[in-house]
Amino acid sequence: MLLSLVVHTYSLRYWFPATVMLGTAPAYLLSWGAWRLLSTVLPARVYHKLDDRLYCMYQSMVLFFFENYTGVEVIIYGDIPKNKENVIYLSNHQCTADWIIADMLAIRQSALGHVRYVLKDGLKWLPLYGWYFSQHGGAYVKRSAKFNEITMKKKLQTQTKCGAPMYLVIFPEGTRYNPELKSVIAESQAFATKEGLAVLKHTLTPRMKASHIALNAMNDHLDAIYDVTVAYESTLSASGQRRPAPSMPEFLCKECPRVHIYFDRVDIKEIPSEPLFFRRWLHERFEIKDRLLTDFYESEDADKIRTFPGEGKHSPLSLSKTLPSMVILGGLTLPLLLTESGRKVYVGTWLYGTLLGWLWVNAFP
Repeated sequence: MLLSLVVHTYSLRYWFPATVMLGTAPAYLLSWGAWRLLSTVLPARVYHKLDDRLYCMYQSMVLFFFENYTGVEVIIYGDIPKNKENVIYLSNHQCTADWIIADMLAIRQSALGHVRYVLKDGLKWLPLYGWYFSQHGGAYVKRSAKFNEITMKKKLQTQTKCGAPMYLVIFPEGTRYNPELKSVIAESQAFATKEGLAVLKHTLTPRMKASHIALNAMNDHLDAIYDVTVAYESTLSASGQRRPAPSMPEFLCKECPRVHIYFDRVDIKEIPSEPLFFRRWLHERFEIKDRLLTDFYESEDADKIRTFPGEGKHSPLSLSKTLPSMVILGGLTLPLLLTESGRKVYVGTWLYGTLLGWLWVNAFP
């Protein structure tokens, strides 16, 4: 009986926030759809301005759970600019919670609504979300030879031409680093050796294509690249071995007490645009990440292990940044659930969003 209660309580840690986040999606989509319809006669710049505000509202609600609800301690090394900038955000990739880290930094810069992602192609099948992420300015890409450079470049140029602010999140490794997937790590290291690049231990060899296309497509629109290195403290076991990073459910179940974020801003003028030099620059940035992570996980110096160089500042997120969005979206969702007609609209929105996603996938491969 007691064990059953413990298991039930543990599952609620995840199911409660998951239910709220998924449950408010139809209300959000209806609000966005109404604005999209009204804005068809308005300049694209006007549409993007309110779209960013709506997106900020939903993601703020998401961060209520990932920061305030979980009580995670966010430690930031380096200075995040106070002013909003048009940037490409490059980070190491370990788990499905990594995109939340980008949101954590963006909200501290009041740029949460500007966040857009370069995502792997399969995610466009997600009901509601997959289709909407594209409408918000995200780009879906396929790996290796199937990578469509023209589509991605066109998508980004369309955004920048209408003056949409850009906080473009890219994970150059292309897939997640998991210390238990030895074959993936070995394949990545073999590729680096073949290409004459330094072999990395705690990250995968970065692929340059998406980052390089983004840089060239938006160069005149960009201010900087944010080079971010993330370490989840819970991934270091008592025996000193690196473990897999927490999944989103594990994060919501409060299994990650502390996240370390090393932030480095690189001015766009310092980044080479020629492909060969850019590839070298990108790999050198990942060599720096690899050294940071090696010290974090393996250092014999007590002052270096489980930490990054420099002063780590605890950066709590105020409830005033997230709770209002939670209340507003909850208020929009409740009427849909309390009446029979509302529930029909609710279910219909999910089905409609799924259908739109299917049509979008098949009409625009």
